[in-house]
Amino acid sequence: MKQPKAFVFDLNGTMINDMEYHLTAWYNILNEDLNAGLSREEVKGHMYGKNEELLDRIFGKGHFSQDQVLEISKTKENRYQQAFRPHLQLIAGLSDLLKKAEAHHIRMAIGSAAITFNIDFILDNLSIRHYFQAIVSADDVTISKPHPETFLKAADLLGVAPPGCLVFEDAPKGVEAALNAGMRCVVLTTMHDKEEFRDYPNIVHFIEDYTDASLGDLFS
Repeated sequence: MKQPKAFVFDLNGTMINDMEYHLTAWYNILNEDLNAGLSREEVKGHMYGKNEELLDRIFGKGHFSQDQVLEISKTKENRYQQAFRPHLQLIAGLSDLLKKAEAHHIRMAIGSAAITFNIDFILDNLSIRHYFQAIVSADDVTISKPHPETFLKAADLLGVAPPGCLVFEDAPKGVEAALNAGMRCVVLTTMHDKEEFRDYPNIVHFIEDYTDASLGDLFS
């Protein structure tokens, strides 16, 4: 494939393998604190988009006040960060990929449903902020994935048309957002099986991590 002009990375489960920590934090809050009575698999199915949207899907829109949503979200993210901090590292091979992309003058952005608080936690603790010319968080969009706003905004900030952007994602809703944005996608199978992505024609590679040799064709 022709070398993309830009890479747009989802964050959680795509740059760092942390989705089980998010799942555990949500599972405990939803069941122990909020008595939702959900299985881990049911909670996993709700884990896309903004925290407020997740709560709306489970409890109904308006069940919590905005102040309550903010407090629940803060509690969840603090528990996640505390649990994941000892394990914080980039997915294997990503450090080399970022360096290679920079050397090939490929522009890079983050397009994530994470809040700025969590994005800063990753970028600053791993000292990788300098690779990215644009960052789009949950705080920067009106409608979350699978709506294309996140990725289209990242492309606009990079000054690259959508067809020139390659998205890295780990979740079906994220791949759908890339498809809706007119972008191709590389899928990391950190949290979901290949079978869960069967409906998306924009996938160019499935990889377990960034050491996969197939990524070599991105730099041609």
